[in-house]
Amino acid sequence: MNSEIKWFERPLGEVTCNHDGKRKPVKESERKKGPYPYYGASGIVDYVDGYLFDGRYLLIAEDGENLRTRQTPIAFMADGKFWVNNHAHIVTGKEEVTTEYLHYFLQHADVQSYLTGAVMPKLTQGNLNRIPVRYPEPDYQKQIVQILSSLDRKIDLNRHINQTLEAMAQAIFKSWFVDFAPVKAKIAAIEQGEDPLRAAMRAISGKTDAELDQMPREHHDQLAATAALFPDAMEESELGEIPKGWKVGSVDDLCISITSGGTPARKNAEYWENGAIPWFKTGELLDGPLMDSEEHITESALKGSSAKLWPAGTILFALYASPTVGRLGVLTCSGASNQAAAGLVAKQQYGVPFLKRVLLCAREKLQNIAVGAAQQNINQGILKSHRVIVPSGELATAYSKHVATADEQQTQLAHQSRTIAEIRDPLLPKLLSGELRVPDIEHITEEV
Repeated sequence: MNSEIKWFERPLGEVTCNHDGKRKPVKESERKKGPYPYYGASGIVDYVDGYLFDGRYLLIAEDGENLRTRQTPIAFMADGKFWVNNHAHIVTGKEEVTTEYLHYFLQHADVQSYLTGAVMPKLTQGNLNRIPVRYPEPDYQKQIVQILSSLDRKIDLNRHINQTLEAMAQAIFKSWFVDFAPVKAKIAAIEQGEDPLRAAMRAISGKTDAELDQMPREHHDQLAATAALFPDAMEESELGEIPKGWKVGSVDDLCISITSGGTPARKNAEYWENGAIPWFKTGELLDGPLMDSEEHITESALKGSSAKLWPAGTILFALYASPTVGRLGVLTCSGASNQAAAGLVAKQQYGVPFLKRVLLCAREKLQNIAVGAAQQNINQGILKSHRVIVPSGELATAYSKHVATADEQQTQLAHQSRTIAEIRDPLLPKLLSGELRVPDIEHITEEV
């Protein structure tokens, strides 16, 4: 421990200003949509047309099972204009302890003994104020925060890039397979006596004729080949007008297999101890690549239970329990899941990228079915039989190839963020305890 740095300890209530009196819950039915985040116990739950706070605050969960399980952080920063309901405490640090330092301190702090409620854990304001906070002098707090926040910023940047990449992939899917923009461009061109292929190329690329002429020949020919795959007419179907030659099918038509996961018996230690096979729960499905799971099972667990080992590229789709129903994830290595998820293996002619966006596009309808059910879930049969528009295999393959690079980049950035988190997480308690000094680890952030 660095003897030159002075450390102090005081109850949280003595080193913070509490702003709970300003918070105000609003029923979902009474909220008006707007640009301002509406926070609850675990983060943003909606966006509304007004705000209660303007500035930089620390929000701390007041209730919820997450206070025990800590699947997500119990304390998080809110910056700018926002609204808070009555499920999160709002505090700022006083002069001797910064708000940012408190944020990191509470990520590591053991709060179990301060929770009440046998069924639903609760952290009252009184108990929150009793939590002892250990902190160094202000200048050293800033150095600790600088180290940890630099790692967090890189993770945030990767997340934002991945969100942008996914938005682009979904926008292309919508243009091709929902709005039928290239098909409609061909139809309009034929009516006007123009070249339909050229019109589809413009619709796909967003380029003008002059810009198309300036494209490298290889890229131009690839674009033309893709445009040629789109029909130049529409026809009626059970789902309304669709491009001629396409069909209405089911999610099952796009898959080699759709099977459910399973949970090995918890009482059998042989199934869980020293397991190396990733075993995912639906709460871990966040619509992106799946790196690794919180829990792992053994080979004997696969043999002795209904759990299945799916290959990399399998899409896990949550069937049960609001709000996770409809969420998905793509395995980056072989893995398994509990029975609340289904594993979908895409047919080669459609590809994982195409199937993933079909499911994302179908999610709202499937969620509406789940909301109407007694247990707020769907089953494997409902998922398999869900009606979707199915283009030619050649066009679906073209889409999957078109967005494959962006999907691969999402996976690479997710891997990088996981590596950074693995560096940050053990550093946090050691910095906050004084076991490690900032000068000893400054090189780490430079390398990252």
